[in-house]
Amino acid sequence: MTKFKHMLLAAALVAPMAISAGTASAQVSGIAVANPEQAVANSRAWTAARQQIQTQYKAQLDQANTRRTAIQAELQPLVTAYQTAARAPGASEASLRPQAQAIQTKQQAAQQELGRLTEPAQRAESYAIEQISAKLSDAVQAAVRARNVTLLLRPEAALFAQPAADITSAITAELDKAVPSVGITPPANWQPGQGQGQGQPAAQPAQRSQPQGR
Repeated sequence: MTKFKHMLLAAALVAPMAISAGTASAQVSGIAVANPEQAVANSRAWTAARQQIQTQYKAQLDQANTRRTAIQAELQPLVTAYQTAARAPGASEASLRPQAQAIQTKQQAAQQELGRLTEPAQRAESYAIEQISAKLSDAVQAAVRARNVTLLLRPEAALFAQPAADITSAITAELDKAVPSVGITPPANWQPGQGQGQGQPAAQPAQRSQPQGR
């Protein structure tokens, strides 16, 4: 499997930008930053689920990795020939189009083949992530309440933040308490996103499992 950006999972959850910590304990200076995807990625439930998935689907992932290497080897001569033809005198878009289309067709077929091989593992990952993400909002709320945070930002939204202002690890700790483990075998009729409720998208961990050797 590729990293998270390649997976057909729900979009990354946008952490609440402003969260009330309660009027009694709210502080004007209570500003913090957090990365919700990293909080999920660091959770014990995700770590265990990822290891289980890599073990359970090892044969398919190894096969996908082998095929990916083979496909790259098959594509390289076509790419080299295209580059050579493009440098030749008189080369034009029209003359190069057949080679370009052949490469594109082969790439698309390869993506479909690799997608079929990795789909079971991707589905298992999506199911595990969705279960953890269902508790993410509660974990964020618990973390900010415990620290009197009145404004929570993503790290990239802050021009500067001291390391102590990052409560990502605190959110992970709350996730570990709320969801210590998850299953990796979705029901037969399960579809990603159907269990989020109220349109809340699942959070994607910052890094995803992938076949060894990539």
